Amino acid sequence: MLRTIALLLLYLLPSAAFALCEGQDLIDAMSAEDRAALQADADAMPYPEGIYWQAKRGDQTITMFGTYHFRHEQTDSHLALIKPRIDQADAVYLEMSNEETALLEAQVATDPSLMFITEGPTLPDLLGEENWARLRSEMGERGYPAFLVAKMKPIWAAMLLGIGPCETRNAVAGAEGIDRLIGTYAETQGTPSRSLENGAFIFEILDSDPIEKQVGFINVWINVPLDGDDMSFTMRQRYLDEEVALIWQYSTKLALKFGGPTAVEDMAKFEDVLLRKRNQAWVDLLLKREEKEIFAAFGAAHLPGTFGVLYLLEQEGYEITRQSVPQ
Repeated sequence: MLRTIALLLLYLLPSAAFALCEGQDLIDAMSAEDRAALQADADAMPYPEGIYWQAKRGDQTITMFGTYHFRHEQTDSHLALIKPRIDQADAVYLEMSNEETALLEAQVATDPSLMFITEGPTLPDLLGEENWARLRSEMGERGYPAFLVAKMKPIWAAMLLGIGPCETRNAVAGAEGIDRLIGTYAETQGTPSRSLENGAFIFEILDSDPIEKQVGFINVWINVPLDGDDMSFTMRQRYLDEEVALIWQYSTKLALKFGGPTAVEDMAKFEDVLLRKRNQAWVDLLLKREEKEIFAAFGAAHLPGTFGVLYLLEQEGYEITRQSVPQ
């Protein structure tokens, strides 16, 4: 979903050249004590590591691949790894199918109110001079002009802040992430991707709070005094090392530390809407399916934890087995 929201706005920007995104691993830069505490929190979560899994119950197998939504150095090798599972799948699921993504893109193109403030105060008024200057600078590094940023609904601006400037520019250059590539490949094999959720409905849920309330979501990230490319590099490298729970714990730590007085409330809302409710809805959908071989790809953050897809399936009697991902 994050990838879709980002790309819907990225398509409004001029094209740019693809670049290798580099940076510093911010977790490595932590003190040994802080790093150990962070690792302990991650290890306490069910299924803390791994991006490729199988869940089996009776004669049904659900193969799951946790994705990193933007292109990286192992995107092609990951796709090659999972192609055989896609080939034999009776059904292929993405967060949003390629077809539904295209329909949502068309809807946004004809109804700007889905993503932009069309009446009332805009972000310069809502944020105040200091935070507006910070947001304008951060979004400028990602290629978004100030006049466009000023009219974005706060929830979408906040989500875009979670994408590093380099990855943003690469997406503008047309560097497709694995989610879209999986959908394209599945269609060539005669099993067009299906949606785990209705994208328009998720838009409505995320945008349900008043504009003034949504400003708190920007504050979660706007005051983090770390380089955006370093944050993306850290997340991407830890993803490639399959340390999924560690990524979540680190992101939560930053948000709570720098998100201001409403950070706990804001993070709880993000977690509830973006993970807990969606994960349960996806599992409920999969439990209704009668296909023997199901392949599902979705953001890796949905895998670990007591509210993660893997643990929820385990509670329904599925045997969960981690699959190898060659480095």
